[in-house]
This record gives sequence, structure tokens and C-alpha cells, in this order.
Amino acid sequence: MDTARITALFRENFALYGDAGASLSVWHDGCEVLSLADGWCDRERTVPWTADTPVLVWSATKGPAAACVLHAMQEHGLTPAARVADVWPEFAAHGKGALTIGQTLSHQSGVPALDRVASVFDHAAVAEAIAEQAPYWEPGTAHGYGPRLFGYLLDELVRRIAGRTLGEYWRTVFAEPLGLDFWIGVPEGIVAKVAPIFPPKAAPPKDRFYTAFVTPGSLTLRAFGSPDGLKSVAAMNAPEGRRASLPGFGGIGTAAALAKFYAMLACGGALDDRTFFKPATLAWMNTTFVQGDDRVLLIDTAFSAGFMKDPLALAGEPVSSEGKKLRAIFGPSPSAFGHPGAGGSHAFADPKHRIAFAYVMNRMEPGVLPGPKALRLVGAIYE
Repeated sequence: MDTARITALFRENFALYGDAGASLSVWHDGCEVLSLADGWCDRERTVPWTADTPVLVWSATKGPAAACVLHAMQEHGLTPAARVADVWPEFAAHGKGALTIGQTLSHQSGVPALDRVASVFDHAAVAEAIAEQAPYWEPGTAHGYGPRLFGYLLDELVRRIAGRTLGEYWRTVFAEPLGLDFWIGVPEGIVAKVAPIFPPKAAPPKDRFYTAFVTPGSLTLRAFGSPDGLKSVAAMNAPEGRRASLPGFGGIGTAAALAKFYAMLACGGALDDRTFFKPATLAWMNTTFVQGDDRVLLIDTAFSAGFMKDPLALAGEPVSSEGKKLRAIFGPSPSAFGHPGAGGSHAFADPKHRIAFAYVMNRMEPGVLPGPKALRLVGAIYE
């Protein structure tokens, strides 16, 4: 790995792509081999950004959140073939009774949005609304990304299986044992230390996703608006947004913390003399459960049990520069998995090469998937 090349690309992100503050952490064989941080936390450039600066990572939260569900399943003898209704009986309403946990973790539930209003701050009301929601398609026959609601599905599964909230499960099972500065619900003493996030300056691309995103009544817009509240960057910067436990889009932490978490997954589920996952559970993470046209994101996506994968090219389809993938946001390895976040945050594990990567920043970029700021860095790791 050419660290000088990666460092140069990281520095260029500030001049070429408008980064304000950003961090990069790369791990190999369970050790951090590169840590970069630069820029400013605030628009006034009075607070320097460091490797210890925590920031909102949006949907990159979904990786740690999914790990909580999978760990709870592992500890209680459940497999992806188990039905959601076996642990959450109310979920069976409106034809959802046969839906498996594996299908739910790979966005096949048919419930990426709600028809009724429920507040992001009221987990019980959202969980009740999910259970009572009629699916938008026959469960298990298609998939559609749940940008916000997915986190409540994960949280309720952990509560039903392990009797704890997902935020508590993350803290006690992963964050504290591994010493991770990453929170799903920031404690009061950390709230003021979090760097604010800034919206993109550039206009969004004119594509199917953004057309649907601004079309009233579209499933895409409904999904990004369910449940109700915290719909702006400013709201997420407010103390109540930072304190809220939002496993789908509200995780806050450092690049080093995210990368260390994925380093554990890249190294067989063990790190710091602790074993967290069995081989079978790790296989659920890097095995593609579903691939194809995503009914919410309106692009080809692929998911394992809670994690995003790169979709593979089928016969006759164009491939990425990395090979047989349609795109390669997780590098060239087919075993790689992780999750990006809105605006450019990105993190993943590559078990084949025992590599973990995390990039976080506070100046968002347009686009539903990571852009050049993160992807140039990913590419350089494998050069």
C-alpha cells in the first residue's frame, strides 16, 4: 500500500472536492496502518479537526447496527431462516408472517416506509406502525432500501431477541470492549464535541433517484421521510438529534472507531483477544442475499444480512474497472461488505485481504453512493 499516494489524494480532497474536515483510517491484519485527519470542524475555522473528532455518519450506522442483530441471533441460536414473527408476533399482520429475518435484513420486507405518521423519537410508536404496515410489495419477491425505517426494524429485533435496546447492545457488546468512540445515541458529555455536518454545495445529479426523491407520493420520497422528524441537516446537528438513538441514520463517531469495528470483521470476527462472531455468522455478512433493481434507490443494489455488497455484473452487463462487479465501492474483493452514508461517509471490511477502511467528513457531497472523495482513497489502497 502506497501511503504517500493515499495521503496525497486525501489532501487533494480539500482543494478539489471542498472537504471541510475529514478523517481516514485503514487497518490491515488487525492493526491501524494509516490514520489521516485534517481540516476544520466549523465554518469559521476556529476548531481544528483531529483524528478524535466525532461526526455524524448517516447510514454508515447500519453496519454496526446490523452487527448487533446478528450477534443477538448468534447468541440465541437464531439463523436468517427464522421468521420475524417468531420473535415479534405482531409483525405478521398483512401477510408478513412468513417473512424471514434474513429477508428483512436484506431490505426485502416490503416495508421501507410508513403510511401513518410516527415520530423518530418514539420507538414504540414506530415499531407498532411497522407491525401494522401493509407491505408495498409481496415480501421476499423484491427489495427496496429502508434509509430510516430499517434502523427501527433492527432495533426492535434486538429488543425482542435480547431484551435490550440496540444502542445499549452496541455500547456493551462492541463499543466498550473494543474501545470504540462510536455511539448510536450520543451521551450527554459527548454532544458538544461532535463536529457539525454541512449540506452539499453542489446540485444533485439528474437521475432516476433524485427525480423520484422530489416527486410527491413516490416510494423513494416516502421512504426518506419515514418516520417523521429530523429531516434536515440542521435538525441532525441539534442536541436532540445527536442524543437520539437512530440505528438507521444517526450514528456518530470517528473514522478510527468505524475502521476498527470493520477490522474485527475482516479478521474472522476477533480482535483484542476477544472473539465476537462465529464463522457462520460472518458468512451471513459477506454472502449476497439479494441483488437487482432497488425499488427505493432505483439503481442496482446488493445486500447481505444487514450490510451492503457490490452488485456483480451479469452476462452482457458492463463491468467496473475492478472486474466482474457493476461497481466497486468496496474495492475489488467479492468478499468485501460494509455500508456507506449519505454525503460520502464510507466504511467496509475486506476479509480476503484482511483490510478495513473508514472515511468520515463533515462537508457532504451529492449522490446516493460514495463519490470520488472516498472512492479514490479506496482505489489507492489496492493499487
